[in-house]
Amino acid sequence: MTNPSSLVKGLAHAMITASDCTDEDAVYLINQILVIIKEEQFDNYTPIAEGTLLDLMDQVVTIGINNYAAQGLSINTDMLGAAIMNLMLPLPSIINQQFWQQYQVSPRTATDGFYHRSKLVNYIKTREIARNIEFPYASEYGNLQITINLSKPEKDPKAIAAAQKVASSGYPVCQLCLENEGYFGRLNYPARSNHRVIRLTLGGEPWYFQYSPYAYYNEHAIVFAKEHRPMIVNGANIRRLFEFVRLFPEYFIGSNADLPIVGGSILTHDHFQAGRYTMPMAQAPIETPIEIPGIPLAAAGIVKWPMSVIRLQDADYEKLVRASELIMTKWQHFSYQAQDIIAYTPDGVRHHTVTPIARMHDGLYEIDLVLRDNNTSAQYPDGIFHPHQDVQHIKQENIGLIEVMGLAILPPRLVPEMAGVRDYLLGTNDRVDDIHQKWADGLKIQYPHITTSNVDAIINTEIGAVFSRVLADAGVFKRTPAGRAAFKAFIASLA
Repeated sequence: MTNPSSLVKGLAHAMITASDCTDEDAVYLINQILVIIKEEQFDNYTPIAEGTLLDLMDQVVTIGINNYAAQGLSINTDMLGAAIMNLMLPLPSIINQQFWQQYQVSPRTATDGFYHRSKLVNYIKTREIARNIEFPYASEYGNLQITINLSKPEKDPKAIAAAQKVASSGYPVCQLCLENEGYFGRLNYPARSNHRVIRLTLGGEPWYFQYSPYAYYNEHAIVFAKEHRPMIVNGANIRRLFEFVRLFPEYFIGSNADLPIVGGSILTHDHFQAGRYTMPMAQAPIETPIEIPGIPLAAAGIVKWPMSVIRLQDADYEKLVRASELIMTKWQHFSYQAQDIIAYTPDGVRHHTVTPIARMHDGLYEIDLVLRDNNTSAQYPDGIFHPHQDVQHIKQENIGLIEVMGLAILPPRLVPEMAGVRDYLLGTNDRVDDIHQKWADGLKIQYPHITTSNVDAIINTEIGAVFSRVLADAGVFKRTPAGRAAFKAFIASLA
């Protein structure tokens, strides 16, 4: 290993080069790094180690891990790395002051600056995100986007064991709360020393804007309420979506549904997800125009999409809020037994909600309302409108906001499993994982001439086809004559 003093000097030099720090900060940075990694020895005359900022950070963090272990203390790389990178960041008040000063130039200038900073200090895990496997799938609805998520590293068993011994402090209350800003972390809780959030006002109350550490798309952002309260999809939050789009017209913003099965992974804290990115669903056209009774709009209609989507457009977003409230209220109480669409079960439990997504489109405000139903049945115990059993070998998790819009987030287990399917299709292995056996046998029949040059493309294409089916499973009104009739009945109920 390179001399520790050389590495610390090299890291401090790289931090100065990359950030607003100057040579006058060198001694301070060195001393702070030494404290963080518990290194007591330092040679001021050692050469400066060369390397990239993150590579030098990794090497210095390793020194810290070893120093902690020598003292019988436990810590992890994220906690040390975040604490070191935090040295390049101003206080939250300064970050916010600079953001809104840049906003006066343009919203894009402000978000570009904040996004760059979040990547620079390794809050956004650019190296980990680069590991994700991505490819398109040409469906009848346009190009769907498939991602096998490899960005979150597998946890070391020793680290898991150590984390289990750490009692939960109850602070921060959850991983979305404002109290995460600058939090050092614990063995069983993420490090957030290098975390900053932008203060906003939405709906007349404090909300906050940050980027996601493990982004699924460009400038993947999270917008969350100050108050720790359950997620809800209602008129007030629809208005907040449009207020955010008015502030940042290059961003879309949406909310997961607020019910289990069809909702996201975090329903305990009111929040949205946003980003400067065009999702596949945003490019899908309206195929059936409709009218919203009493609310004339620039455009309204059913979107050509495997899920059940109503799109509304207008220059006045208050009209869109009213139209959305009407649709959500009617949908909450709409049942159509012939299609297993049931608003309330006999015990009075609500089963209908929407996944809303707002954006600007050709100078108009636009919102997509994706109708969701979280009923289960004996045939479909995981959810009637959830990936059915025959596709769960590829995707069995909830279909949340991001996947609704046509971006698949598939589990990392698929990498080794698809390697096995590849060998099976090529005949170099005579067996495949049981969960993929039926699918793999079907591929052999469908593609009688599989070679090393086409097998990967075939597997990717068929994974994409499965994801398209997953979205169709999650669609409430099926794209069949009976399903279209049911959708027409719902539209008629708006009157």
